[in-house]
Amino acid sequence: MTRVLSGAVLLIIAVAVVWWSPPPVFFAVAELLLLLGFIEYVTLARTSGLPVPVIPAGVAAMLTCGAFSRGLSAPIDIVLMSALVALGALTLTAWSGGSDALGLASASLFPSLYLGLPLGAMIAIRETRGREALFLLMLTIVVSDTAQYYSGRAFGRRPLAPVVSPKKTIEGAIGGLVAAALFMAIAGSRILVGEAPVPLAVLGMSMAAVGICGDLFESSLKRRAGLKDSSSLIPGHGGVLDRIDALLFATPLFYLFLRDLP
Repeated sequence: MTRVLSGAVLLIIAVAVVWWSPPPVFFAVAELLLLLGFIEYVTLARTSGLPVPVIPAGVAAMLTCGAFSRGLSAPIDIVLMSALVALGALTLTAWSGGSDALGLASASLFPSLYLGLPLGAMIAIRETRGREALFLLMLTIVVSDTAQYYSGRAFGRRPLAPVVSPKKTIEGAIGGLVAAALFMAIAGSRILVGEAPVPLAVLGMSMAAVGICGDLFESSLKRRAGLKDSSSLIPGHGGVLDRIDALLFATPLFYLFLRDLP
């Protein structure tokens, strides 16, 4: 019951923010979501023995996200190059002389790529293609996740990635791919007027596939840190990263697809 109630509250908040909030409010919510995810990421990194410098890494990720907004003028390439140089220098202060210098530097820059880029892309999608396009992205992932769950329960026999996520099955993944393809072909042709169903189906299947990779990737981070959930922020659902792991991988793909449309 707790999981159902918290899930309903999350759905209401997501719909309200995406559909009705003005651009500055949506921008602020995206940055808040990034901040919460970043805090969970820092916990995972530190539990894994990588003391990420919190302030510079967090600021770099938030600036990367903000660079996608029309309201800011900083080009994304300048932000990322600056983050690379600044974080490379600042991680020297956190390094204690062990063998983890490369890991520490990589873990410090990674939030800009893992969180900043996809959440920034969500801001850009809403600003340039409208709230309908953003809903299409989010619903495709929700449909895929739901289909994976029920297909896995009904037909799941063969594990997909037993070391990383023992409960995921190949049959469940196939169900998620098919459902995402069908949903994108039907809903996408209505929202992205002029696009043919077959390319949209391929897009939906591709988004579901990278979404599964995002889910497994976040699971691997948790297993490396010895944690079941990224946090206990959302009752019955874990943390922010547990809820948006698939979306973080699927969003860049959808963003690139939309960018090439007239």
